[in-house]
Amino acid sequence: MPTYTYKARDATGKIVNGTMEATSKEDLISRLRKMGFMTTQVKEVLPGFKLESLFSRFKPVGTDDMIMFYVQLSNMINAGIPLLTVLDTLGRQTENSKLKEAIGNVARSVEAGNSFSQALSKHPRIFPQLFANMVKAGEASGTLDKVSARYAAYFEHQEDIKQKVRGALFYPLILLIAGIAVTIFIVTFVIPKFGDIFMKAGITLPKPTLILFAIGIGIKRYWYLGILFVGLCCIALKYYAKTEGGRLNIDRLKLKMPILGSLYRKAAISGFAKTLGTLTASGVPILESLDIARDVVGNEVLGRVISNMRTAVEKGEKISEVLKISGEFPPDTVQMISVGEETGNLDEMLDKIADFYDMMIGYVIKKLTTALEPIFLVIMGGLVGFIMASMLLPMFDMIKVLK
Repeated sequence: MPTYTYKARDATGKIVNGTMEATSKEDLISRLRKMGFMTTQVKEVLPGFKLESLFSRFKPVGTDDMIMFYVQLSNMINAGIPLLTVLDTLGRQTENSKLKEAIGNVARSVEAGNSFSQALSKHPRIFPQLFANMVKAGEASGTLDKVSARYAAYFEHQEDIKQKVRGALFYPLILLIAGIAVTIFIVTFVIPKFGDIFMKAGITLPKPTLILFAIGIGIKRYWYLGILFVGLCCIALKYYAKTEGGRLNIDRLKLKMPILGSLYRKAAISGFAKTLGTLTASGVPILESLDIARDVVGNEVLGRVISNMRTAVEKGEKISEVLKISGEFPPDTVQMISVGEETGNLDEMLDKIADFYDMMIGYVIKKLTTALEPIFLVIMGGLVGFIMASMLLPMFDMIKVLK
């Protein structure tokens, strides 16, 4: 379907620019007329290569862009500014081209008579289903300002958790990559040269040196086979993860990993509790909230527990009973949710659970950082010691021969 750029005027005479796909120019003009715009110019976008447009097209919508959008949307709606004015202002000041285009399309859709939530749901890659459902609940209850503020806080909170986890793993990962790179360089380029010198001198190489010498020669000659093997393993793992059983086994392994498994489980439970609490507090029906929470939790093992939870709620049973039977959620979480159901304050109790596990995540991250650094240092120290011993042992034999 061809793409057209257009210029049009709205009911107030204001000029509007944009791009849109349509079957023809007449179809585009007809669609704009239904939205209340009078078209003044239409041009078909011809295929061509432009470096600037290519970068702009593939530049993703960043987390900072979305946080700024949600916070400003919340503040402006709370200030009593009309929604269309808010969207127009946000669209004009947004620098990211994808987000700017999405906001413009949402504004035109709202102006054409669609609800804000319907307009948002047309752009699931930019605006999550969670946000669209919360906006829908806010529109129904007349609390769009409170709902948008709640989602802005929720989104910022989730990104803060992700940054903490990434920050904890960043330094150990850099150590690992640097250590592997240095080791490969020494084994591939340094050890073979020393091996040639020793063999020409008639020195019998000890086993550690022979092993490293063989590994270095193998990497130099057959490095492409190693890359091919790693690539095939990654592809096989990717396809295995797409299968139902593979995804389940991988997610189960994530939860059982030492230290990292505990961190992963706590982050998933925190995300589940925060999402479900935010949705229920915003007025989203419980069954719909559980569907969204299942997708947000990002783990097949816990996701199946949430699916069982939804089935139980449909039958009139309690959420806490399903959690207790599953054994995947800690007893304190089950007990707090049970109290929330009994007292009718489930959303508040879920927020307390999320806050508690956020605090626990901080402790686990400190423990992880404290444990990983010495472990990596010991491993790298042992590896360097082994390499040095492999180089020094034949040197001692050479010194004896020279004497």
